[in-house]
Parts: sequence; structure tokens; C-alpha cells
Amino acid sequence: MYLTIFYSTSLVFFCAETTKKDLYRKNGKLIEEKVGGQFKDNMTPAKASSIRGLRIEGSIPTNNEKRERIRQEKLKEKSSYSFIRLFSLFEESERENRSLKDDRIRFSLHIAPLIGKKAISELTTQDIEKIRRKMEKEGKSPQTVKHVLTLIKRLVNYALKNGYIESVPATLHFDMPAVDNKVTENLTAKQVAKLLQVLDEEEDIVMASLIRLALFTGMRRSALLNLQWTDLDFERNSIMLRGDVAKKKKTEYIPMNEQAKAILLSVPKTTSPYVFPGRDDDKPRVNITAVLKRVKEKAGLPESFRPLHGLRHSFASWLANSGQVSMYELQKLLTHSSPLMTQRYAHLHDEALKRASNLTTNLFTTKEKE
Repeated sequence: MYLTIFYSTSLVFFCAETTKKDLYRKNGKLIEEKVGGQFKDNMTPAKASSIRGLRIEGSIPTNNEKRERIRQEKLKEKSSYSFIRLFSLFEESERENRSLKDDRIRFSLHIAPLIGKKAISELTTQDIEKIRRKMEKEGKSPQTVKHVLTLIKRLVNYALKNGYIESVPATLHFDMPAVDNKVTENLTAKQVAKLLQVLDEEEDIVMASLIRLALFTGMRRSALLNLQWTDLDFERNSIMLRGDVAKKKKTEYIPMNEQAKAILLSVPKTTSPYVFPGRDDDKPRVNITAVLKRVKEKAGLPESFRPLHGLRHSFASWLANSGQVSMYELQKLLTHSSPLMTQRYAHLHDEALKRASNLTTNLFTTKEKE
């Protein structure tokens, strides 16, 4: 049994009843909460009246005020988490994210050294600008700077979403660098010939096949590394890009052209389900940086050229420049989700159309002479 007390402006009423809630007013607001058990807490009307009086005048907190104080203390403790601790929590929640490896590198190289020990609530725009200026001074590309600042922004949003901070300061600003996403990496015919020569001489024939496949299909790095033998249909000449490893999380198919088919048939089969297996047969190849760097240097490719990613661009650029492939067909071959992503190659396609149009000059001139 609990003691219920009703407060009005001039009278206090007491009554014993089997209820867990009590009502009283404080600052004109009706508050409902327990005051104590009659037997358990040895509660009497006089004792209850004294407690209520102290709560009303603010000498002791109400139950709601106690709960709010505890909530604020917990929030304060969370908001004092350093960015290093926050990132460890973020890692745990993002462990299935394929980009986590890149996030770790960005955090350890560019974020932890400057704001790793800083509390989340202490972050300022000046901190963001300090990281940005340092990276620019080191010669990092606008895209790299943008990736790092975006990661900080994601961490702040993660802290907000999970209750580590109550709000993001209105003064906190992320000035993202302008990135020209339309820049493409396109190899010349001479560079492609040299690259193919180097691949013929490459000691790692499996990796050489992977690089050739990148050039002749334009497949993404993740699609190449995760390619399994069951994804290949040599009868229908198609390659399945599985949704579980695809960028868009959607299964798609691309044609297996003659060059790609020849390359895939030349790859030696093992007990692994993967076309390009790693050290463990049940896992795909992961670390291919050393091979890509070796091939790039032997072929004399530009320092700025990014193997695999650059080969995908070359594949698209050559097709667009041929004038024999529409932008819609190119979009499908590259598995772009939007035609806007394929638009970067439009100028090459336009040049091919201009060349085709100029043929009319020779045609009409020839007719006149006849």
C-alpha cells in the first residue's frame, strides 16, 4: 500500500490506497510519482507531507528530477568520449561495411593525430580547418581531403544518432573541397601495348589475368576480386556480378566478350571457388597492391594512374570514343545506376559523332567530282 498526497494551493489531502502513484503540484505543474510505501518505508502522513514540502520548495529533487540528473550525467560522460574511443565504437557498428578498412587508414593518418584525444563536444570548425590545411600542405588531392572530412562528419552523426551528444553545434561547419569527378584516366594505344607486354612477362600469371580482365571488361576492383567460377556462363557468354559483393547490392550481368572469355579460360583452376583466390582457398585475393605497383612501374604508366580504377576508365573512354556504342549501352556495360555517372564520357562520344558527321564532306565532294 502506498500513501497518496494531493496538493492544492491551500490544503493537503491524505488517503491510503493500493496505488503506486502519488500526485502533487510544483510550480503549477501536476506531478505524479511515488512518495513511499506505508509499511516498507514506514511512511506516515506527517512524513509524506514533509517530503512533499521539501520537493515542492526544491530542497530535495523529485523522482523525475533525479532521473533527469542521472540522464544528464550519463550524457555528459558519453560526450566526454574521445574521438579515438568514439571510432572504436563506430568500428564495431560498421564491421560489415567494406569501406571500414579505408576508414581506419584515414582515421589513423589524418584524424587521430590532431583530434584523437579531443572530446566529441569540443570539436570546432577550427579543428576541421586545421586538418584540411595540413592535408593540403602535404599535397593530398581534394578527393582524399573530402573523404577524411566526410568521415569526421559521419562520426559526429554517429555520436548524435547514438546519444553521445544531444545536438550538433550550429557553428560547426565542414567546408568540403571542390572535386572534379569528371576527370578520367585514359591510356593511350602505346601505353596499352606496353602494359600488355609487361603482363605477358609478369611472373604472377593469375594476377596478370586479373589486370587484363579489368582492361577488357571495365569491371570494378571488388567485382574482380570476388569473382567466382559459378558467376561465369561460358555457354551464354555472360558474367554475373553478385549483389552480395556489388557496389549497388544488386545482382547484374555483363557480356563476356571474346577477349574476356579467352582470359578467363586461361586462368588455372584450383579447389577454390574464386577465380582469383587468396592464400586460403575459401577466400578471395585481398592484397594486390605490390603486383599492381610492379606492373605500373614496368609499363611506365603515369604516377597519377590508378591501376584497375584507371583501366575501368580506359575501357569506358575507348568505347565512347569509338562512336559505335551509345551512352545508354555504355551505362549498362559499366553498371552505372544513373546516366549522370556515365556523362563524364559524353564528350568523347560527341567527338566520335563529329568525326562521323565530317564524313559527309568527303562523300558529297566525291559525288560532285563524279
